[in-house]
Amino acid sequence: QVQLVESGGGLVQPGGSLRLSCAASGSIFGLTRMGWYRQAPGKQRELVATITNGGNTAYADSVKGRFTISRDNPNNAVYLQMNSLKPEDTAVYICNHYSAVTLNDYWGRGTQVTVSA
Repeated sequence: QVQLVESGGGLVQPGGSLRLSCAASGSIFGLTRMGWYRQAPGKQRELVATITNGGNTAYADSVKGRFTISRDNPNNAVYLQMNSLKPEDTAVYICNHYSAVTLNDYWGRGTQVTVSA
């Protein structure tokens, strides 16, 4: 089992920045991928960004150039630096951990990000 706890959400004006953090604990070993997804009201959950423990990253087209994902492997943490935020970035941001060894996905409870003037 892997437990994920997110922090760093909040209310920010358009053009502002936020940094999300996710701390993982539990049975973490081997190749893993951590990332962030988001879900806005009435919409499906969508991928925002992922990063492997080898440092390979992937981003949704809508956030490329604005968001940066990073990872602290020794501390099993993943971060999402969000710049130039837009109202359409408003959503619950959910941390994900995927193990390539156990093939299991784990999810955090999410943190609300609201971009509004």
